[in-house]
Amino acid sequence: MGSETRYARSGAVSIAYQVVGDGPFDLVLVPGFVSNVEYAWDEPSLVSFYEQLASFCRLIVFDKRGTGLSDRVAEIPTLEARMDDVRAVMDAVGSERAALIGYSEGASMSILFATTYPERTAALILYGAFLAWDWMAEGRFPIRHESAQAAVEEIERRWGKPDFCDELLENDAPSKLRDEAFRRWYATRLRLSASPAAAADLQRMNIDTDTRAIASSVRVPTLILHRIGDRNVKVDNARYAARQITGARYVELPGDDHLPWVGDSHAIVSAIRGFLTEIWDAGGWEPREPERVLATVLITDIVGSSARAASLGDRAWREVLERHHDLVRRQLSIFRGSEMDVAGDGFLASFDGPARAIRCALAIVSAVRELGLEVRAGLHTGECELVDGKVAGIAVHTGARVAAEAQPGEVLASSTVKDLVAGSKIDFEARGVHELKGIPGEWRLFAVVGVEP
Repeated sequence: MGSETRYARSGAVSIAYQVVGDGPFDLVLVPGFVSNVEYAWDEPSLVSFYEQLASFCRLIVFDKRGTGLSDRVAEIPTLEARMDDVRAVMDAVGSERAALIGYSEGASMSILFATTYPERTAALILYGAFLAWDWMAEGRFPIRHESAQAAVEEIERRWGKPDFCDELLENDAPSKLRDEAFRRWYATRLRLSASPAAAADLQRMNIDTDTRAIASSVRVPTLILHRIGDRNVKVDNARYAARQITGARYVELPGDDHLPWVGDSHAIVSAIRGFLTEIWDAGGWEPREPERVLATVLITDIVGSSARAASLGDRAWREVLERHHDLVRRQLSIFRGSEMDVAGDGFLASFDGPARAIRCALAIVSAVRELGLEVRAGLHTGECELVDGKVAGIAVHTGARVAAEAQPGEVLASSTVKDLVAGSKIDFEARGVHELKGIPGEWRLFAVVGVEP
């Protein structure tokens, strides 16, 4: 039973997906913690949920890398790698523009996708969404543990065991606790969707991820749905998102089930249908060029350039600068960065993924040392204006101020960057709270001190 499973290639990873229905517009369902696109069809309530959604749209479902029928991966999946996976699936099914519904864990990546690729996002739907792990419901990870590491260790130790599955079910779908058929399906789904190590890796990433800072950058039509008694994720997440996202439609629903296909799923589908149909009827799926986009900006400049130029003379310094520029551009090409501007010895570049920006900055710092140069680099992720295809605005100024605080040979990042690169095997050291000239508020800055290949 169910749709045919196919695979989209995302870099070196194969992502399993299915397409259900053939409606006039596309809806990509971004899964929560774990999923299995084929075993989903063994549970009648989930089948009904899919079929209700597919009655008015073309529904696209997939398994995240490392879970379900998608390739297992050695590294912890990052938000930006998962964004690449969504784009790969959309490309595979010929979807230029789609609505995204992110539930539970899937909400953070969906927010990041909608802000980074607004031209491909017709609408955003958040259900049972959590933005940060300190807003999980009481008794859930990592709150009941003394440390985040203890929460991860519990998953590694107990994943798949009947008593642990029941504990998870009690938070995910308390109304189904006495439904023996559902209990068996739920426990089997967990085991078929992820190994203990894969589940622990997902837990590590989620504990470190915080997308609260970028919620205000969402500029696409947004619907937020949350059950007020959700035992897994506090309703505070949804209320915060509703306050931060301009024009968001917010609906609180009764009930304490977390899974959207359990309980009164008809109310959820009805709200989604009305919201998306309204956007479709108003021409919301027509291609449009975004005016603003979330990007990670990288600012670099050479330390002591004036003294070095004076000691070398104009001609020799120009040759050094040309070699410096060639090395920087080579790294930008490798890490998918876009050169925005060059001013003397400084570069401004933008990236659609913060981890790639960090790795590029480190590569630049290392590469220019062969010229006897030291550079400082600053990184910030924020909403940027698009002016003639180039980024501008307060996020760029913030990146420049962060760079000004960096020591020679140092890559310095704002806390927003750090919060979005969970799972990327990048290590940071806190550099304290700073006031950045001309930028409101206080800013926590972090130096990049290590990165695994």
